[in-house]
Amino acid sequence: MAMIQNDWLEPLTPEFRKPYYAELFKFVKEEYAARKVFPPADDIFNAFHLTPLHEVKVVILGQDPYHNDGQAHGLCFSVKPDVDVPPSLVNIYQELHDDLGCFIPNNGYLTKWAEQGVLMLNTVLTVRAHQANSHRGKGWEEFTDAAIRILNEQDRPIVFILWGSPAQKKAAMLHNPKHLILKAPHPSPLSAYRGFFGSRPFSQTNEFLKKNGLEPIDWQIENV
Repeated sequence: MAMIQNDWLEPLTPEFRKPYYAELFKFVKEEYAARKVFPPADDIFNAFHLTPLHEVKVVILGQDPYHNDGQAHGLCFSVKPDVDVPPSLVNIYQELHDDLGCFIPNNGYLTKWAEQGVLMLNTVLTVRAHQANSHRGKGWEEFTDAAIRILNEQDRPIVFILWGSPAQKKAAMLHNPKHLILKAPHPSPLSAYRGFFGSRPFSQTNEFLKKNGLEPIDWQIENV
């Protein structure tokens, strides 16, 4: 897997030296050798590669990567440009349209958000093909919790968008008064109608960023 090289490396280095990470690394290496695993190994840390720590303005937390062929590329909710837009992202786009008037694009490739400071982090970073949550409980949660704690400690305003109960449990780690925490049901078709629609996370995020003297996010994903 492509190692983290940017300013995430120093605060995360203690994690790489812990026993749990050695076990996790061994497990992940064996899984990639023996099975089909997503995302591609060099994409595992894409969320960190594309959004350096000093650039993070917004955090969106997902659960584990998409588990069907060709979908996952290391950013939560995002798929490669030539892949059908998954149902949760269809609902995210609908809320984005209703909230900010963005047109609904023909693809689900969200790197534009990541490059503007939106850290799109799954709490588990790998998954076996066609087996959702198959790498849960192997150590990734401890690693991504460390990243969330690092973000909590940043002495600047950051928006945390927590969709669904697993993401919302992370709020217990977030006690820095400079940050904004937005909670809503998950955008999946099973739960979006319970309050995700109408939650207006995108406009609330931009209003908070502007109030704190930061450039708002251009949420519009272009057609390809």
